Amino acid sequence: MYEPTQLRTFLAVAQTLSFTRAARRLGLRQSTVSQHVRRLEEATGRRLFTRDTHRVELTQDGEAMLGFARTILRAHERAAAFFTGTRLRGRLRFGASEDFVLTRLPEILESFRRDHPEVELELTVELSGTLHRQLEAGRLDLVLAKRRPGDTHGELVWQSTLTWIGAPSLRLDPDRPVPLIVFPPPGITRARALEVLEEDGRPWRIACTSGSLSGLIAAARAGLGVMAHTRGLIPPGLAPVPAKAGLPELGGVDFVLLHGRGRAAAQEAADALAAAILAGGDRLHRPPAGPR
Repeated sequence: MYEPTQLRTFLAVAQTLSFTRAARRLGLRQSTVSQHVRRLEEATGRRLFTRDTHRVELTQDGEAMLGFARTILRAHERAAAFFTGTRLRGRLRFGASEDFVLTRLPEILESFRRDHPEVELELTVELSGTLHRQLEAGRLDLVLAKRRPGDTHGELVWQSTLTWIGAPSLRLDPDRPVPLIVFPPPGITRARALEVLEEDGRPWRIACTSGSLSGLIAAARAGLGVMAHTRGLIPPGLAPVPAKAGLPELGGVDFVLLHGRGRAAAQEAADALAAAILAGGDRLHRPPAGPR
C-alpha cells in the first residue's frame, strides 16, 4: 500500500521541513519530491504536511505517519537483507557529538545492532570539533556532529538554532562579564559563543570548562553561568535566557553525517547506519523514552 521510496521521501521532508533540502539530500528534483509526497497523501487519504511559501509543517496525521514509515522501512530492509542473503559484518567506528548523549540516538543504535548483529560497532562520543579531526585522520568511519560555520560538506540530518540557556533563577548583571559554561577547544558552540560576544563588545569570563555535557549541565543547574546550546536539545532543569538579558544572537546550527574515506570494508556498514539515522532523524531531538 505504501511505497518505500515515497516513505523515504516523506521522512526526508519531515526531518528537514523543506522540499528543497529534502530533494538535495535524496539527489532528486524538487518536483519529484512533491510528487512522492502527493502520492503518499493520496494513498493515506490524509494530508501529511501544511505548507506555504515560507514554511513546511507536519500535520497531526503526518506526525503519526513518522512512526509507521520507520516501521515499514525497517521491515522492508530486513526482508531485503534476508532474501538477498546479504549480511553486513566487520568493524564500524562511529563518532557522535556530545549533543546526542541525552537524546534517543541510543535507540537508533540498538535497532541497528539488532538488524546487523555481525557488525562490530565501536562508538566514540566527543566534541564535534574533535570528531571532525578524528575523521580527517582516518580514525573514524562515520560521524554525526555539528558542521563548522561556513562548511557545506556532509549530509544534513537536522537544522536548529543555538540559544543561551541557564538555570531559571539565574540573573545576569549587565555591568559584569558574562559567566560562561563551555566545552574546551575545539568545541564549535564554544567558538561561536566567544565570537558573538566579542562582536557585540560584551565582556565575558569562563566560569566552567568541561569536556562532558553532564558536567556542563550540572554547572548550569548550579547557577554558575550560561551556556550556548541547541534550542531543540535543552536539558531538563534549564531554560533559555530571557531576551531582556541582552545577550547576542547565536545563529543556526547544522547537524550532519560525514563519511570517512579510509576503510572500504566499513563503507556498507556506514551506509546502513547513516540510512538508519536519517530514517529516525526526528528522534534525535527528543529525550529518551521512559522505562517500559
